[in-house]
Amino acid sequence: MFSAPEDTYLTLQRESEGVYKEKGSKFLAFAFPVQNEEEVKEKLEVLRKKFYDARHHCYAYVLGRNRDIYRANDDGEPNHSAGDPILGQIRSHQLTNVLIVVVRYFGGTKLGVGGLITAYKTAAADSIANNEIITAVQQEKVKIDFEYLRMNEVMKLIKDYELQIIEQHFDNQCQIILKVRQKLLDELTQKISELDAVKMHVLGE
Repeated sequence: MFSAPEDTYLTLQRESEGVYKEKGSKFLAFAFPVQNEEEVKEKLEVLRKKFYDARHHCYAYVLGRNRDIYRANDDGEPNHSAGDPILGQIRSHQLTNVLIVVVRYFGGTKLGVGGLITAYKTAAADSIANNEIITAVQQEKVKIDFEYLRMNEVMKLIKDYELQIIEQHFDNQCQIILKVRQKLLDELTQKISELDAVKMHVLGE
């Protein structure tokens, strides 16, 4: 069993596709790395517009480093014949922050529940196989407010911890938004608290 460091997780490198065909039915699988449920909705909306003439858009997703946010949707297929097999593939690879959608074009011949489970599972597996599984680091977004006179001290901390700057505004009162590796957060908070006229706020992921 893979044992990840406390602030890393397995996810997909990029978007990818997979396909499975059976008795005239075509199952097109689309795998996405996603960060939240808002992104899930956006990806689903794009696919529903693009494949508006498909019979079903079944999907599953898993979110969060602990893989504790998840959903499986059969979109009109028999219960547990579509969403769950897709979810099973995400879980069997221990992935998170991943959405897989399988779009089905009906070929005129019913496959039965067993046939559907095989089809959705195989299509989802193909989309993962055509991707790359990577180890990602859980990061938090933080905002640091400080007086201009503290610039050198703040920038030294950013350099020492190799932090990624997302936004910065410099004036008499300055502000920097950064990404911080989760396991460094407590240590950085302590260092910031030792500086005068410097405040840090955690904004989330």
